[in-house]
Amino acid sequence: MKFNLKKSILSLLICASVVSTAVIYGGNNNTADAESTRVTLSEKLKSVTKTPKYIFLFIGDGMSYPQFQSASDYLGALEQGNSPEILKGGKYLSFMNFPVAGSATTYDSSSFCPDSASTATSISTGHKTYSGVINMNEAKTEKFETVAEKLKNQLGYEIGVVTSVNLNHATPAAFYAHQPSRNNYYEIGREMVESDFDYFAGGGLLDPEGKDGNSESIYTLAEKAGYTVADTKAEAEKVNANTDKAVIIGETLADSDSLSYENDRTDSEWALADYVKKGIEVLDNDKGFFMMVEGGKIDWACHANDAGSTVNDTIALSNAVDEAIKFYNEHPDETLILVTGDHETGGLTIGYAGTDYDTYLANLENQKISYAKFDSDYVAKYKENKTPFETVLKDIEANFGLVAKENAKEDTNEKLILTDYEYNKLKAAYDKTMSGEEVDKSNQEEYVLYGTYEPLSVTITHILNNKSGINFASYSHTGLPVAVFAKGAGQSLFEGFYDNTDIYNNIAGLMGLK
Repeated sequence: MKFNLKKSILSLLICASVVSTAVIYGGNNNTADAESTRVTLSEKLKSVTKTPKYIFLFIGDGMSYPQFQSASDYLGALEQGNSPEILKGGKYLSFMNFPVAGSATTYDSSSFCPDSASTATSISTGHKTYSGVINMNEAKTEKFETVAEKLKNQLGYEIGVVTSVNLNHATPAAFYAHQPSRNNYYEIGREMVESDFDYFAGGGLLDPEGKDGNSESIYTLAEKAGYTVADTKAEAEKVNANTDKAVIIGETLADSDSLSYENDRTDSEWALADYVKKGIEVLDNDKGFFMMVEGGKIDWACHANDAGSTVNDTIALSNAVDEAIKFYNEHPDETLILVTGDHETGGLTIGYAGTDYDTYLANLENQKISYAKFDSDYVAKYKENKTPFETVLKDIEANFGLVAKENAKEDTNEKLILTDYEYNKLKAAYDKTMSGEEVDKSNQEEYVLYGTYEPLSVTITHILNNKSGINFASYSHTGLPVAVFAKGAGQSLFEGFYDNTDIYNNIAGLMGLK
């Protein structure tokens, strides 16, 4: 091998640059970096003149730049149509108009593609840990106190935790639990009750009676601890400022006992925004409150490569942020609103090889239901009744807008007509689904095509995504940084590029937490 001095020197300079950048921006736990972070934060705090009494932290699970930008672009496309004479751009979601925007890295102690347990731990406690671990160190021997616990214990704040998924799922759990595994659902549920937090709202608890089903129900334990447990809309509406502590579970539960995807939600079901509005009513007091709100099904939709559901649940999160903005407008000097993500999911991108420089995002409006509801309401019956492909195609047209050539009419949108390539992929996926065989994860071709999802459903969303100019690169999480939007007292602390542990550091410094 021939030695090239110029290339070697250049490589050394690049490595030095990367290392110095990591020291400046990283959220590592070594002493030098931590000291540097403290000094920087101390300097920043000198310019902060107001401390918030009310703090909202919104976390779009799986939401990075592609998720909220695609939602914004979709809304813009709907206003203009697919072929505008002059493109006007997207329609900003509420938080995209916040006065401060920063970026945070998301890696954990395991990977540059981290999971929700470890990233939520970083946001909640300022510590890195392994994927799958909630608020404990890598050795699983030390527990970390969360920002929510500190605000309650040190300042007497009331605390709320809201999510569109299960209340003992990883992200909400990271604000009150301390477990070596995110799958310890019963133990996490017990910690939820023991937290003595004031307001919990979202999807149903996983393993509420333990993995064996023989333990005392978490719901019973909550009632014994003084919580009002409401699992109907009528009961939830009765919860108010006079309610001491409340656990509200959605009346209509969907896949895995979560709240419905936004594009499946009926008018009779509460949206995420409604749970936030009720939370404000319960938590509002003179001392102060902290509310964490998770848009958890953004992540689930991205895992399944369902762009239509991703977009709609991202918009639902924005609508929930609107409730916090209304509160801010009444208390502008005392409120801080933060909106961020824990990591990116799916490798979502705006642009696809098959559409070149074009996008047709308004096509996503033709998707009427999520992949999950299509699985439960349609695919299950196809298998049971051995439904022919020709009938399935009609259901696909009705629910996703995709049209087989033989079914196309004179006024059919040509951008939604299946090409021969797409038709054959859809037929192959139908055959795989109807065979009843599970996807073989060791078969690279099968896994790339279907992941661990129902072949027919995921192929439908893949085709609609791609016809719209949207593409996914993964069924898992990726290593993208996430945005951090801030509005209100202390907002300037969240400018710049930093690590997700600094979200905790900034809040703790701002509030003077020990």
